Amino acid sequence: MKSRQSRARRFAAALMVAPVVAVPMILPQPALAAWIVYDPSNYAQNLLTAARTLEQINNQITSLQNEAQMLINQARNLAGLPYSSLQQLQQNVERTKQLLGQAQNIAFNVGQIDQAFQTKYGNVSLSATEAQLVADARSRWQNTVGGLQDAMRVQAGAVGNIETNRAEMVELVGRSQGATGALQATQAGNQLLALQSQQLSDLIALMAANGRAEALTEAERATAAEQGRVQRQRFLTPGTGYQPGNARMFNIGNN
Repeated sequence: MKSRQSRARRFAAALMVAPVVAVPMILPQPALAAWIVYDPSNYAQNLLTAARTLEQINNQITSLQNEAQMLINQARNLAGLPYSSLQQLQQNVERTKQLLGQAQNIAFNVGQIDQAFQTKYGNVSLSATEAQLVADARSRWQNTVGGLQDAMRVQAGAVGNIETNRAEMVELVGRSQGATGALQATQAGNQLLALQSQQLSDLIALMAANGRAEALTEAERATAAEQGRVQRQRFLTPGTGYQPGNARMFNIGNN
């Protein structure tokens, strides 16, 4: 028994260490087509290629998204401001111009100013009659009063523009803060500068009207002094001074 078991063991061991000889099998053609050959290196290469292709596609998608966002930002930057204060500012300037154009007697015109000073201001003629001197003095007084009135009217117009300017400033600041792009912010800023320019024009008009009133006042004062000197000189001139005459009181002697 033991010898038999020993031989069986030696035979099994020999089978285990003996080389396995592959016996080719002849399979039918459909069976050969159904077999799949697995190549690990080829599979890894295909997987790497697919990964790289997927990465390129993702990069292209990201690039397209960035370009789309850039176009959106450009559209926002190119969007114009849907508000304009130009008409209101022009109306304010036009009102101030009308007030300046309504200047009484001597307007803001170089030719008229030169002519007025040549005829009614400056030197007083010794040969002018008393009636002419009185008429000229009254004309100068009217010019001065008119200049003061014109200055006050321009002041009232500038004060009237304050409220409209305040409303425009609030609107433009709100538009600037809520701008969706660079163009809207720039346009809002430009309109704020235009508002400041309109306010400066009102200030210039005020200075011009006040300066005109002061100039007329000083010119009247200077001419009045010159006229007083001329009248005093005429009074003291021999032969042309005061001549006494008969005076009647209470119509005595007329009965």
